[in-house]
Amino acid sequence: MSELLELLLRPEAPDVMKQLPEKQVEVKRLTRLLGEPAVFTLKGLPYGRVEELQRLQEGAEVQILLAGCETLRDPALTAKYGVPTPSEAVKRLLLPGEIADLSREVEKLCGYRERTIREVKNA
Repeated sequence: MSELLELLLRPEAPDVMKQLPEKQVEVKRLTRLLGEPAVFTLKGLPYGRVEELQRLQEGAEVQILLAGCETLRDPALTAKYGVPTPSEAVKRLLLPGEIADLSREVEKLCGYRERTIREVKNA
């Protein structure tokens, strides 16, 4: 058995389907306007969901954000803005740049938009 396989078979090796990475980020404009920290909890997405979202031609950023932020899918937001979908509510709540930034953070939690590997020389 190879050293790598032995390492991957250890009990502490992660199962990303059970432990998707999370992080909290603040939208500064909303914090300023609301007078309290507007902190969003973002979560990485499993492979199948990322693959599905990558096929979208339109509105991919909003859909990635919605998939990675449960709070933004709450029906109370669609009711507040009087819109039929969470996607429309997000567009009423956040500026385009904020949507893009939050979507990129979800992508980073999925391993995109950053270097996740490095070359090993003389291995």
